[in-house]
Amino acid sequence: MYFDMDKRGIGVVELPPNELTTAIAENQIQGGLVPLVDTFDLDDSMRVLGGFCLATVAQAGSVKLHSKLPITDLAGKTVAVPWESPTSVKLLQVLMELKHGVKPTAYVTGDEDHDARLLVGNMGLRHRRGLREHPHVYDLGEEWAQWTKLPFVYARWVVRNDVERQEALVLEDSLYTSLQDWADGLYRVKGPAIPLPIHPQEIHVYSQGLRYYIGRPEELAIAKFQEYIGQLA
Repeated sequence: MYFDMDKRGIGVVELPPNELTTAIAENQIQGGLVPLVDTFDLDDSMRVLGGFCLATVAQAGSVKLHSKLPITDLAGKTVAVPWESPTSVKLLQVLMELKHGVKPTAYVTGDEDHDARLLVGNMGLRHRRGLREHPHVYDLGEEWAQWTKLPFVYARWVVRNDVERQEALVLEDSLYTSLQDWADGLYRVKGPAIPLPIHPQEIHVYSQGLRYYIGRPEELAIAKFQEYIGQLA
C-alpha cells in the first residue's frame, strides 16, 4: 500500500496499530490503516477512505494461536496476546468464546506465564511453522472462514474529515497505484525492520490470500464480526 507514496511526497510514519486512531484524531497524521475494531465508533473528525482494507480470504498466515493444549481445553487457562493488535485479539476472543465455547481465566502479555500465545504480523510470520512446546496451532483467519464461510477484515483505511477532497483523491490514487504494483514489489522489499527468513514461494502463497478492497463478502464479514463482539460476555 505504500510503494508509491514516497514518489508523491506523502510521508509515511510507522506506528503500532493501536496508536493510529489517536494519532489521526490528534492530527499527528492525516490517515492510516486502522484496526477494524477502531473503525466501529469513529468520531466526527474521521471517515473511512473508500473501500480500502486489509482482509484475508481463508488462512491469515500471520495471525496464529500457538497453544500447549487443544483450544477446547483452554477454559480457565491464560492466553498471551499482543495488545497492540486489537482486532486480532478481539477475533481470538470471539472464536474462543462463541465458536469453541471456552473462556480463559485471563488474557496476559507475552512476558507473563501463559498456556497459549497469539502471534501477529512479523512475529506471526517468523514463527509460522510453530513454537517449541506449543504443538497446537490455529490460524485465526482459517478458523473464522471455516465457521462463517466469509473472509475476515483486519483493518480499514481512515482519514481525517478535514483532509481536502483533492488530497484524499491523491491518496486514493496512490493506494491504487501501489496495489497494482504489489506483486512485483513483494520480491523487491529491502531493508525490513525485522528480517524474516521466508522463501519467495511462501510469500507468493501468503499474498494470494490477501485482499485490499471491500466487496459484498467483506461487508457481510464486518457486520457478522460486530454482531459477535456484541455477544461476548
